[in-house]
Amino acid sequence: MAQELTRFSVAMPKDLLDRFDELVERRGTAKNRSEAVRDLVREALIEEECAAPDTKVFGSLTIAYDHHANDLQDKLHGIQHHYCDAVVSTMHVHLDAHFCLEVIVLKGENALVQEIANMILGCKGVKNGRLVVTRVDEHM
Repeated sequence: MAQELTRFSVAMPKDLLDRFDELVERRGTAKNRSEAVRDLVREALIEEECAAPDTKVFGSLTIAYDHHANDLQDKLHGIQHHYCDAVVSTMHVHLDAHFCLEVIVLKGENALVQEIANMILGCKGVKNGRLVVTRVDEHM
């Protein structure tokens, strides 16, 4: 059942509104200002909720690494096997003769997901990476 919408007005400088309208346009024909504002509010609320250490979250950790680095793959696999209840899935992509990209989907309390990500990102040979967390809330 769809929720009733409440209208409100927002005042902002014209140049900021112009840039916002450009963002809305880039997002496609199914988006309008109202939907874009709702998306931004949802995103801010989820980010705030995910910040608590005990919040149940889902995370995607994307890393790029040199697969020739000493025993790196063994370390990565060891961490993932140690936390197998929190590791949902992985996807491995060969970028070239030396580098790989891996996406690791994690679930659990935010503190645990962050801990696992930090352990993986701290491994020698991991060139860069980023963890993105979210949660599912039926009220969003």
